[in-house]
Amino acid sequence: MKEHQYEVQVAWTGNNGNGTSSYTAYARDFSVEAPGKATLEGSADPAFRGNPLRWNPEDLLVASLSACHKLWYLHLCAVNGVNVLAYVDQPLGRMVEGDAQGKGRFTHVLLRPQVTISAGSNRELALRLHEEAHHECFIANSVNFPVECEALVTLA
Repeated sequence: MKEHQYEVQVAWTGNNGNGTSSYTAYARDFSVEAPGKATLEGSADPAFRGNPLRWNPEDLLVASLSACHKLWYLHLCAVNGVNVLAYVDQPLGRMVEGDAQGKGRFTHVLLRPQVTISAGSNRELALRLHEEAHHECFIANSVNFPVECEALVTLA
């Protein structure tokens, strides 16, 4: 079994001078850094006093699921003779607050990729490969809520 490690630095950048002396005294801003990569500016969701101009952990989770699915899908298309020309996804994640234990959690993510394939490619195979990509996706295999895919595949 292969093992991979991912190490980043997440640093809170929201100390407005008084630390966390009160709930409203600090910003939720943070930065995510890794050697050789652009810094990612994050915050909490605006519903939780975050900066709406920055990525929040919920956005990043949904984006991670979408990106992982896409990368597996493109790989599977390449090795199965399906020529993908364009791929755009607009995934939708749903999170609830105040479940039975009083906690918040994601309940569902819906991937909605729109894929354009070359005229000589097999559209039915292209649609089926989304299911295989879902089963291969490392991120989807790591979450405890349903991830579904409603793909649209069109010929160029």
